[in-house]
Amino acid sequence: MKTFAGIEEKYANRETSAIWLQPIPWDGTSTWGKGADKGPDALLEAAENMELYDIETGTEVFRKGIHILPEIKGHSTAEELYSEVYETTTELLKEKHFLTFLGGEHSISIGIMQAYYKKYPGLTILQLDAHSDLRKTYNNSAYNHACAMHAASQHANLIQVGVRSMDAAELEYFDPDKCFFAADIALHDQWMMDSLNLMSEKVYVSIDLDVFDPSVMPATGTPEPGGMYWYQVLNYLKMVFRYKNIVGFDIVELAPDKHHKAADMLAAQLYYKLLSYKFAYDEE
Repeated sequence: MKTFAGIEEKYANRETSAIWLQPIPWDGTSTWGKGADKGPDALLEAAENMELYDIETGTEVFRKGIHILPEIKGHSTAEELYSEVYETTTELLKEKHFLTFLGGEHSISIGIMQAYYKKYPGLTILQLDAHSDLRKTYNNSAYNHACAMHAASQHANLIQVGVRSMDAAELEYFDPDKCFFAADIALHDQWMMDSLNLMSEKVYVSIDLDVFDPSVMPATGTPEPGGMYWYQVLNYLKMVFRYKNIVGFDIVELAPDKHHKAADMLAAQLYYKLLSYKFAYDEE
């Protein structure tokens, strides 16, 4: 039985684990750097070399139980993958476990988010990303990674953070009042509270790792200069997890590079840190 970070099997039981981790190793529509399908394995390998006591929260969240679900993979088209991801997530949401997802490219989030905003009317989707991902279609598909947030922008309360790249075709679906550009974020901290005030009580978080500056996260398919940094991202997410009810999250677009193993560790520690925030603040 494969366990997260090599934890004892008693902390990885399917029924008793508070946390379920769904890997989706898909890289079918990326248009530059490939390898996001290797992301879940790279993150999990890095996690095996990670300390499991979180200094900041003073917790060992793995003791809540982290169960790794069977991978969703083997599809030939983005449409097929979307259908299975949506159906699987809909079923998983009938359970009483906190759901987390590892990609894979960002298109894996489309079906996840649809299942979530159908279950939770008025849901906020918080996107941390270098790209706005609002195209209605790209390369003749509505399920391309460049379209990852289009449906969410139409059916949920979409808040975008860290954006620094977009196409003119996306402007039709873009809400400037709910987007916090990386260039503006770099100048002040007021944006954190401004974005929090736009959120509903329940929030789903989708993190494309290219939200980070390439100097700290080079191993991603479409890096963009001018990104966010480790503590900047953590300070923001700590606030969101503390004051909102986070109902799930995904981390996507890790395209591992054997020359940049630190990027794998960043992704693993980010995953574990979000769990630490979730359960530390839920119990306050």
